[in-house]
Parts: sequence; structure tokens; C-alpha cells
Amino acid sequence: MFGIGMPELIIILVIILIIFGAGKLPEIGAGVGKAIRNFKGATKEPEKEEPEKIKKEEKKPIEPS
Repeated sequence: MFGIGMPELIIILVIILIIFGAGKLPEIGAGVGKAIRNFKGATKEPEKEEPEKIKKEEKKPIEPS
């Protein structure tokens, strides 16, 4: 069906190299790496927050109505 093989990847990389130049490629790579790290951190945060919320709710005193 649709797949990206090695020849297509090479063509894409050559086009990126022509557009941005060799000097900008390390900056682009660093930016992509930071974005991936931030995304991974954002997906893991809710798991860490839930136990803290449960502990806070347990510590709240029950007020009589």
C-alpha cells in the first residue's frame, strides 16, 4: 500500500538539506529531540499526579452538614 522506504527517506533528507542548509540541521535536530522529550514527559505527568490527588482528598477533614 503506502510505505516510505530508504530511497524516499534519502530524497526527503536531501530536500531538507537543500532548504535549511547544513548549518541549521543540528538546531532542527535538537528542537525535535526537545519536543519528543516534552511530549513523553507530558504523557507521564497524569500518572504521577493522580496518587497525589488521592492523598490530598484523604487528608481533608469531613465537615458535618
